Amino acid sequence: MKRVDIQSKYDAFVEYFDEHMPVAESELKFLNPYQLVVAVMLSAQCTDKRVNMTTPALFERFSDPKSLAEASQDDVYQLIKSISYPNNKAKNLVKMAQVLMSDYNGIVPDDLDELQKLPGVGRKTANVVMAVAFNKPAMPVDTHVFRVSARIGLTKGAKTPLETEKQLVAHIPQNVLSKAHHWLILHGRYVCNARKPKCDECGITDICDFYQKKGK
Repeated sequence: MKRVDIQSKYDAFVEYFDEHMPVAESELKFLNPYQLVVAVMLSAQCTDKRVNMTTPALFERFSDPKSLAEASQDDVYQLIKSISYPNNKAKNLVKMAQVLMSDYNGIVPDDLDELQKLPGVGRKTANVVMAVAFNKPAMPVDTHVFRVSARIGLTKGAKTPLETEKQLVAHIPQNVLSKAHHWLILHGRYVCNARKPKCDECGITDICDFYQKKGK
C-alpha cells in the first residue's frame, strides 16, 4: 500500500479537483439567502432533485420570510408533502420564518452562531448558508462529505460530523474550503458511491485509502 502523509494527501486532493472541477456549486436552485435556507432545510434526507421540483411552487406562494411567517403549517405541508418528513419540515419552516422576522428583521444572518438560532437550522445547514449564500469559508458535513472524506483517508477516526469538519478545516486552505465541500459532495454523488464506488472512473485512486486497501 502506498503511504502518503496526511497533508500531502490533502494537497493532492485540492490540486486534482482544482484542475478537474474548477467550478463546483450547489445543485439546489435558489435566488437569495432566504430561499437557500428553505431549500437546505428541505434537503435533509431528501435529494436535491426532489427539492428543486418542489421549491418553485413554494417560493411562488411564500416569496419572502414575512409571507412564510404568516403561513399555516398545513399550507406549507400541502406544497412540500412529496418531500421526506413534510410535517416536521413544514413546522420548522414556519417557525424559522417567524424568528427571522421577529429577531432579524427578515434578513438572513451571515453568522454561523446566529444562523443556528433559527428553528430547524443545525450546524450543517448553517455552514451551507455561510459557504453558498455568503461565500465565506465553511465546511458543511453531510452524509457524502462524512463518508467520502473517511473513505479517501482525509479524515481519521472521526465519529461525528463535527470531528470530520474540524479535520477538514485544519488541512484545506481557507480560499478553497467552501469549494472543497462541493468537491466531496459531487464526488460522492457521482463517482464514489456508497455501495458501488466507481474506482475505474476516479482520478484520485493514488491517494485513496479505500482503493489502496482494495488493491492490496
